[in-house]
Amino acid sequence: MFILSNLLTQSKTLYKLRVNDVLLPIRNWIDSIEIKNPEQAKGLCKLIPAQCPFERDIKLFGRTLFHIPPLCKLNPFYEQLVFLRFRALCFLADECGEDVTVYC
Repeated sequence: MFILSNLLTQSKTLYKLRVNDVLLPIRNWIDSIEIKNPEQAKGLCKLIPAQCPFERDIKLFGRTLFHIPPLCKLNPFYEQLVFLRFRALCFLADECGEDVTVYC
């Protein structure tokens, strides 16, 4: 039983590594995007939401029937996109001297 459990754990780990290996070039590409001008930074800040817009509680007569979790956490590029948005906000604030509270 222990051997079978160990094999299942190893196969799940290998599967995760393969998926991560396939997505790694896209993650690296997103991380390598340089913010060069204010229009690009503003576009990214408008395109990438500040909060996950999908989390919901479904209620009926004041009672919660079920909860839909934030689906953006399932996005394999979520961390890279949030960091890209952060870099765009920093560019607008530091390089352009703009007020970024409009995008928060």
